[in-house]
Amino acid sequence: MISLTDSQKIGIGLTGFGVFFLFFGMILFFDKALLAIGNILFVSGLSFVIGLERTFRFFFQRHKVKATSFFLGGVFVVLIGWPIIGVVLEIYGFFLLFRGFFPVAVGFIRRVPILGSLLSLPGISSLVDKIGESNTMV
Repeated sequence: MISLTDSQKIGIGLTGFGVFFLFFGMILFFDKALLAIGNILFVSGLSFVIGLERTFRFFFQRHKVKATSFFLGGVFVVLIGWPIIGVVLEIYGFFLLFRGFFPVAVGFIRRVPILGSLLSLPGISSLVDKIGESNTMV
């Protein structure tokens, strides 16, 4: 079993609430306040889980400057009051930042009994294979 420190447990909670508020804010027609709270909770939770220094190093690597600028720029745009544009920028930056994790996540999901059979369906399988290949090439 994985042992977590108290700050990591707090970080998981903050990140979970951040994802919840982001999802709930999008369901409620891009509510600015909920999206702003979700962004703040998500980023602060991430820094609690992996630590401030590792968070800074992750976001500000040379090859991730474009992705970080889109993601943090999207957070800023949401905070100043343009939620739809901000969320689009955030999603693009998020996929650029975490594209290295997608093949690992897809490989894990393929081993889960019900989800693995869903990913092996003809149309979905070819789409997931393309996503996995394009992310490893870049």
